[in-house]
Amino acid sequence: MTRLRACGVQARLGERTVLHGADLDVVPGEVLALVGPNGSGKTTLLRTCYRALSVTDGAILLDDENIRDLRRRQMARTIGVSTQEPVAFGGVTVRESVRLGRSARRGWLEPFRKDDEDVVARVLDQVSLSSYADRDVTELSGGERQRVSIARALAQDPQVLLLDEPTNHLDLRHQLGVLDLLRALAADGLAVLVTLHDLRLAAEYCDRIAVLDAGQVIDAGVPEHVLTPELLDAVFGVRGRIRTDEGRRILELHGLIED
Repeated sequence: MTRLRACGVQARLGERTVLHGADLDVVPGEVLALVGPNGSGKTTLLRTCYRALSVTDGAILLDDENIRDLRRRQMARTIGVSTQEPVAFGGVTVRESVRLGRSARRGWLEPFRKDDEDVVARVLDQVSLSSYADRDVTELSGGERQRVSIARALAQDPQVLLLDEPTNHLDLRHQLGVLDLLRALAADGLAVLVTLHDLRLAAEYCDRIAVLDAGQVIDAGVPEHVLTPELLDAVFGVRGRIRTDEGRRILELHGLIED
């Protein structure tokens, strides 16, 4: 089982420094939600975790190894990624798109085998897309393409799963379905990091929450210890609190903080 850590990560977009020494710990068996206001650097931090963006200081570690020293194949076999706006190409079916995730295991020139097809069928079922397998990806809605992206990442059989706003384009039923799936995958030992805008979903479904503000992780821990009324006020400008109902965490929001 693999652990991913961001250690004092600094990163720039153009001339602007977006991350200022961010720390993060993504451990097997847990879903960690990365939350924060727009512009706080959530997607930027996620991108550094799979080497889509270079760090200017600090390091991203898989166990104790810096990811900058890993081969591309090793990265692909260890880290699965689903981005917020997945690219879709015409002439490719859902099954073919998801099957590309198996290339991390087989190589681009190796033929796919029955076990690959079994994995593809399994992950399509997990994201409720089995009946769409022969559809052209470009015919799908934004939410359906989002689920194709998640399935392709799962087809890699990764040890760490990174998802950028995976519920963004989904209706409520599929939002909850995806989050239930992430919890089940984490229970089987996967390390999951997910960026979320919806604090209520993060509070209910995620084992831990990390709050990013102005490029720094200012607090991380179990939701009820992190999403305090004071933090909700200071970072998000809202009034709220977490209560527990029959073991279920519920974030109650009571409106904006008046300036």
